[in-house]
Amino acid sequence: MFRRIIRNDILKSRTVSFITLVFIAAAAALVSLAALLTVHLTGAIDGLMIQAKTPHFLQMNTGQPNISRLESFAKKNESVTEFQVLEFLNVEGSEIVIGANSLAGSVQDNGFSTQSSSFDYLLSLDGTVIHPSDGELYVPIAYGRDGTAQIGDKAVIHGKQFTVKGFLRDSQMNSLLASSKRFLISEHDYNELKNFGSMEYLVEFRLKNLDDLGAFETAYINEGLEANGPTVTYPLFKMMNAVSDGLMIAVILLVSALVVLIAFLCIRFTLLEKMEEDAREIGVMKAIGLRTLDIKKLYLGKYTALGGAGCIIGGGISLGLSKIALKNIRLTIGDGGNKTLAISLSIIGILLIYLLILVYVSHVLRRFHKISAAQAIRFGGIEETGKRTNRLTLSNNMFLNTNVFLGIKEVFQRKRLYATMLSVVVVSAFIILVPLNLHHTISSPEFGTYMGIGRSDLIIRMQNTSNDDQMVKETVQMLQSDKDVSQYAVLTSKRFTARTITGREEPIKIELGNHSIFPVLYVTGKEPQKQGEIALSVLNAKELKKQVGDIVVLTDHGMETQLVVCGIYSDITNGGKTAKASFVDDSKEALWNTICVKLSQDVSVDKKVGEYGKSLGFAKISGINGYITQTFGPTIRSVGKAAAVGMVAALFMTLLITLLMIKMLLAKERYSIAVMKSVGYTSKDISAQYLSRFLLILTTGVILGTVLANTLGETLAGALIASFGAASFQFVIDPISAYLVTPLLLGGTVLLAAFFGSSGVKNIKISQHIKE
Repeated sequence: MFRRIIRNDILKSRTVSFITLVFIAAAAALVSLAALLTVHLTGAIDGLMIQAKTPHFLQMNTGQPNISRLESFAKKNESVTEFQVLEFLNVEGSEIVIGANSLAGSVQDNGFSTQSSSFDYLLSLDGTVIHPSDGELYVPIAYGRDGTAQIGDKAVIHGKQFTVKGFLRDSQMNSLLASSKRFLISEHDYNELKNFGSMEYLVEFRLKNLDDLGAFETAYINEGLEANGPTVTYPLFKMMNAVSDGLMIAVILLVSALVVLIAFLCIRFTLLEKMEEDAREIGVMKAIGLRTLDIKKLYLGKYTALGGAGCIIGGGISLGLSKIALKNIRLTIGDGGNKTLAISLSIIGILLIYLLILVYVSHVLRRFHKISAAQAIRFGGIEETGKRTNRLTLSNNMFLNTNVFLGIKEVFQRKRLYATMLSVVVVSAFIILVPLNLHHTISSPEFGTYMGIGRSDLIIRMQNTSNDDQMVKETVQMLQSDKDVSQYAVLTSKRFTARTITGREEPIKIELGNHSIFPVLYVTGKEPQKQGEIALSVLNAKELKKQVGDIVVLTDHGMETQLVVCGIYSDITNGGKTAKASFVDDSKEALWNTICVKLSQDVSVDKKVGEYGKSLGFAKISGINGYITQTFGPTIRSVGKAAAVGMVAALFMTLLITLLMIKMLLAKERYSIAVMKSVGYTSKDISAQYLSRFLLILTTGVILGTVLANTLGETLAGALIASFGAASFQFVIDPISAYLVTPLLLGGTVLLAAFFGSSGVKNIKISQHIKE
């Protein structure tokens, strides 16, 4: 009997049941999707790095390394299991043309390699080690994703022609956060190109235990081995591979949590609306002696069925969506992850949603205990127990239209009821604005301040070479004579050794130069201005356990130099572990040089990039916008897609919730509406009162949602970005989208739903609903 009653009840209220089912399915789908993506991403990264045998420690070097000395160090260090030195032939982007696309504008250091024989393999898209034939070119997957290259394209490198045979996955350099990209060619072709580029060497080690990585890095530096280029370790490779899709998954998690909240609000609406519709029947059942527990079972059974169906549908939807969402992960990183674990976590997430729904429904159904059988039978509704204020009286209204005033008065009299709808608008605004603001922030030029880059227009980068000083000198002379340049700063990165509070010596990269011209974002303190000052990145400050005012000790062959920490800043480059100082040190070789340039007003950045690119062939020239776009392009696009999905979902849910809210109100206020009609109010007047109610809720909700998005949302986004080395995160808000487009979209959605929903007022007849 229970099954038949539940089935008939669902069929009787098809629309409400369908909307409830949609919300439950959406909540289950998003939670399940987040679990599936997280497991697959982490598994795919681990799988790629295991297949490729990624080095645990990589030292890039621009000069010919002393192989015998490195081999001797590797043999005597007990942590080392494998060691090799690979060549990386760095070729200017202008000399690389694939199809109709030149890499002249690329901010990446593009180079050519042959396949390794021991570890650090370059893999095909099916996960196998590639062995190219003569004339074949395997292109980094990043250039396949952005459409630069396609299989079968003809490529020309320094006049030599190749055919693009396929794309490769590089566990080191897959991510655009890695500043270099490796192309794979045969040994024969490599030897023919050797004289047309600058050679870099990849000094690579694999260790017995990753826990020994810190001690190994210190031993390597103390030995005085090759170290005039960037140092990258296994954890950093892993982090760089995870950033782009990891941010997208984080946004999905945030949206899914908020959708779950809205789903519960939806259930509350539908339950209250159904209880209002069934009030007389509930009163009759109570009057004839049916227990409250038995009545609750009828309603709980309905939501048990709807919840179960919604969760099953949501699980199926998440599997379908995961195929689309995993497309990028599978293309870039590969197919990986423990499928059993992924499905298990997905099922656990869905079951958790299901159990929470049942608990919440049971909680809402406690209202049955407050229903008076006599009141329900007599008036066909549930008596409200909340206090109703009469402070707002129509006789004192001097400014507002009567219908508008009555609508606003109703909201203030029944705050508890309308607080639920207000929560929906606030959460919807939050869902839209947080991903939108995050997307706008990471795609704006100001985001460079979180990358350890000051607010300049151009970045000129030079890797260390034998005539590095001459190149810097030549560049500075050109900048001094260029009237379009208003400011510039030369910054030189060098490697030093710092002593930790435990007495251990750790390598530290310090960028030397004048940091007051283009200051970065400082969490605390300020930029170094004196010889004895040093600023640390957030992650370096944490690792060295230093705060502003503390002393950092640099060691060099028994000599010590004490520097005072003057500031701590955000930086997500070089693994987030950098430092800045203004002292001069000629004893160390430069790792690289960076020249930041500020152009005069109205000077075209793109034009200057082209000019300097021709004049300074030895340097990488890029505008700050192009640098951020090329470095964070996939991340920006991933967050942008998540923001778009969040916006559509929030608007759709707001529409449905508003319709449900009005349906519930009409069911609850049939008697009041009939009375108002009997004293002369038209259906149009009453509809205007409902529109006024929702306009007030909408305005308040958008304001609260915007404030929360810019405070709590900023804190949540900041916590996420901080894990990559940036702190004191602040949204860069687009005022048009945040303060105009979003309110208009939300407002249009709510008012449209309110307009159509309130049209049901005309169907309420005086004769049918006024009772004695």
